[in-house]
Amino acid sequence: MRVKSLKESEKLKEFEEVEKAGLAAVHAWIQRYESIEFFNQAKVLQAFRAHRVNYQDFQISSGYGMGDTGRDKLESIYAEIFHGEDALIRQQIVSGTHSITLALFAMLLPQDKMVLYGEPYDTLYKVIGRSEKDPGSLMELGVTYKIHPFGAKETLKDSLDETTKVFYLQRSKGYSPRNALTIGEMEELIAAAKKINPEIIVFVDNCYGEFCEDREPLEVGADLIAGSLIKNAGGAIAPSGGYLVGRRDLIQRAAYRLTAPGIGKEVGPSLISNVSLYQGIFMAPHIVSEALKGSVYTSAVLAQLGYEVLPKADEARGDIVEMIRFGAAEPLKAFCRGIQKYSPVDSHVIPEAWDMPGYEHQVIMASGGFVEGSSIELSADGPLREPYNCYIQGGISFPYVKFVIDSILREELQLK
Repeated sequence: MRVKSLKESEKLKEFEEVEKAGLAAVHAWIQRYESIEFFNQAKVLQAFRAHRVNYQDFQISSGYGMGDTGRDKLESIYAEIFHGEDALIRQQIVSGTHSITLALFAMLLPQDKMVLYGEPYDTLYKVIGRSEKDPGSLMELGVTYKIHPFGAKETLKDSLDETTKVFYLQRSKGYSPRNALTIGEMEELIAAAKKINPEIIVFVDNCYGEFCEDREPLEVGADLIAGSLIKNAGGAIAPSGGYLVGRRDLIQRAAYRLTAPGIGKEVGPSLISNVSLYQGIFMAPHIVSEALKGSVYTSAVLAQLGYEVLPKADEARGDIVEMIRFGAAEPLKAFCRGIQKYSPVDSHVIPEAWDMPGYEHQVIMASGGFVEGSSIELSADGPLREPYNCYIQGGISFPYVKFVIDSILREELQLK
């Protein structure tokens, strides 16, 4: 990192000043986050009790996975927690991008139109396509799309009309320099979209946003949501997988895409015990609450050192992601390497930027968690392009996040 120093930042004479600002920021939000955690934990527990979870639900299955009652019950639990008619929860879904892709190809047919609210995450451009020549993309199939400027809610009618099939909302900021959408903001957008076209399907990429508030997108009018189990919903326990929750007809179409038409959800073996998926969603409200506290602390201390951060420590959060603007490649790399250095796994590894599949620019990623690529454990990444923003997310406990951030600051800034 080494962009700021005590000499350059004369107002910070001791590390304790930075730490004090961070702790004060967390204290201001702690009652709110713990209230949300309590509400969501009660909701999850009630779903477990209502569906009478038992040890037999954790059994593995093989082959087709026909009659896998534990898998089916988990899907019913997700549907109740997120207020959907049905759900698709599978170990075979490899990422959040995979979940989103299943949703998009389930909803959109040739000649259909989609409107996205703001720029999507980098990997989604490979899915939707930039031209009709992109193999496997929606554009290759004849689907067209338009990106409506983020924040321009008042001009939605300029992009949406009665011919628009899908309105796509990305809850998290992705690699865009903006705050995540809150549930309240989504509620207004969905109402505006459905006023323009009552038949429109509202789809929400829910990655990084689960349990950050006491409501979820389906409760404010969304028709389908999707996400990853190695982010919030997996509670830092699930080893892999993804989910979709929403309207029954849309879940069926997504299941047909995952397997085959006419087969859908009936197959898909639990090759490993579903206990980690059950325990993950049970622990998720607490883990997300801890991650939110860590994000506030990170925002406050980096802002004290003069960095541009988003969201600011006193702003409401719709996801667990914190953006830090470094302005140059080297400090971005150094910060990510600091996160890796103080991780419980692969702390001896030095991350390097590389051409990751699905990204237009090289990306550096730090993720020393127990599950490879698990964003909820504590990770940081960023594309090597101006203005060199870093995105840090997760943290299975606030003390863990604080220790890592404090250690990086003490070492790199030599604050004592």
